[in-house]
Amino acid sequence: MPTSAKLSPPLLVALGLAAVLVAGVAVAGVVLGRASAAPAAPPPAPDNGPVLLVPVAAPQAGSAACAALTHALPASLIDGGKPLRRRPLAAPAPPAAVVWGAGDPVVLRCGIERPPELTTTSELLGVDGVQWLQVTEGGAATWYAVDRAAVVALTLPNGVNTGPIQDVSSAITAAMPAVPVF
Repeated sequence: MPTSAKLSPPLLVALGLAAVLVAGVAVAGVVLGRASAAPAAPPPAPDNGPVLLVPVAAPQAGSAACAALTHALPASLIDGGKPLRRRPLAAPAPPAAVVWGAGDPVVLRCGIERPPELTTTSELLGVDGVQWLQVTEGGAATWYAVDRAAVVALTLPNGVNTGPIQDVSSAITAAMPAVPVF
């Protein structure tokens, strides 16, 4: 019969520690390898820096009505109890445009063309004496104040409640007299 070799306790401990060390290095290599292979996320955009807006057709943006409105607009809007602060626009800034909030901001444009969705059968929502038409596109809803001398568009990105409509309606009522929708 062959005799079996016995391993001494110190040798068993050394082999066990070596196995644990090899396993630890392998796991660390996998974890660190994944972390370094993942692309770094771009730094977040500043929440208070200038916002670049694409120009849109706004034939009445230079009107006295739009000037009065942009002057009357608040420094912040309320969205679900949270303030959205007004932000500067990057040059070249479109006339009669204002933005509030971080990330995808709330955008107001005054003096734009009437939306083609506005018809004699459109359902309008009255807020503080202002008649609004809602048009949803993608993740954003644009609300058009259609009963003023200049049409006002307020775009609320996905995730923003309708609270800003109240604040803007108050400014519109104070700055621009109502006119018939049709």
